[in-house]
Amino acid sequence: MECIIERAGRRRRFGWLAVLGFILAVAAYPASSGHAGAVEVSAHRAPAGAVVAVPAPGLGDERRFMHGIGWASASGNKSWVFFSSSGLPPRGANRDGSWPHDVYVGAWSPGHQRLANVHIFISRPEAQEPVSVAQNTQGNIFVSFEDGWNTPNEVSQRYGVYRSNLVPIKPYPNDVESGGHSGHVAAVGEHFVVFYSEDWVDGGGVDNLGTGNGVYVKVYDGSGKLLRHENVAAHVREWWPMIAGSSTKALLVWQKYIPGEFVAQLEFAVYDPVSGKLERPEDGVNVFRVQYYTYAAAWVPAVNRFVLEATLENGRTSILLIDEAGHVTAKLECLPASVRESSIAVDGSVAYVPTRDGRLMALALTGSTIDLRGMMRAPFAWGNTGAIGIPYGPGALHFVSLSPVGLREANFNVHNEVQPSASDRCGPESAQKQSDVSSND
Repeated sequence: MECIIERAGRRRRFGWLAVLGFILAVAAYPASSGHAGAVEVSAHRAPAGAVVAVPAPGLGDERRFMHGIGWASASGNKSWVFFSSSGLPPRGANRDGSWPHDVYVGAWSPGHQRLANVHIFISRPEAQEPVSVAQNTQGNIFVSFEDGWNTPNEVSQRYGVYRSNLVPIKPYPNDVESGGHSGHVAAVGEHFVVFYSEDWVDGGGVDNLGTGNGVYVKVYDGSGKLLRHENVAAHVREWWPMIAGSSTKALLVWQKYIPGEFVAQLEFAVYDPVSGKLERPEDGVNVFRVQYYTYAAAWVPAVNRFVLEATLENGRTSILLIDEAGHVTAKLECLPASVRESSIAVDGSVAYVPTRDGRLMALALTGSTIDLRGMMRAPFAWGNTGAIGIPYGPGALHFVSLSPVGLREANFNVHNEVQPSASDRCGPESAQKQSDVSSND
């Protein structure tokens, strides 16, 4: 037997064996009241080669518990963390199969082990998930998510705009697009850019659940007023749009359905929200065949580059540096597999990527090089439905990961990094840096 969950044309299935697997997995987790624990991480706690943090098998679709997380700066050194959850602790789908996710917000400050004052920020019947958050140069916060409430098209991509103290400027609900879904937002200077998918095509994709039917962009001013709309890839089987923003450009990243395959083709472009111009990668850049949903992007101001990570069909991760003109300036391949839907954390010229084997990968960047600098052990299994890292000092980050039993939090410090092994680089110890992609492609 199996249960079938319908939402936005997507058939989300989980068998009763998966339910049993979830019960066993929860039994292995500590009791939680919304937080699954927060600790200071030491890479030396586990013996070399030990795997202490991998997702438990048999959970089925983890998104039905928690899905989507983002953060923004508040006053002083405080940060807001927004996430979508089916209660705290998360309870999963309702008996009728619908998802009850609300958008929550909590505050975090350096010196604290976990979020404080976590409460519901937006609540309606049906689900508001996955939440995505961006903050512009004025400090305004744009909150967007797929919404199953009060829409003629099963779901709508919606948004609200708030000041850094969460006072409304243009409060939810506002439609990005009726029938839109899977949207993510980035700030580009004072503008907000929402990159979203629309419609659904049954069949193919993960567990044959189907795919989105195109990816689109809408640009808003700092108060949430619509400025322009662009078709990036209209009415084609391309979806799961991710985005990162610099002061002038946005990097758009998405996946393209390959008929008969169990992987997707990764697509990217650089977008100018003022002119509406899209810059596609030049001929000769290798096209990635990626595992579904397992890629992310971020802007690194210290090196003036976008960083893009993706786990390929071979189970290894590739990293690209991309300039604001859309040119690839560095590439590093054959790294440990990354975690589905985890964000890249940026601290100065270092990017941090959660890995599937329960570690955190530190990548030292310049404008033309990528170096796998070190690895840190995580004290928990990274969830597959969202994780973010908040930098709070040189080489110090606070990570928050979603999980089927609640938030999991940990502080990471560069002093606990260990050297990567040869297997982390897929080769001899000397193969630790790649640059000047013109000589590598």
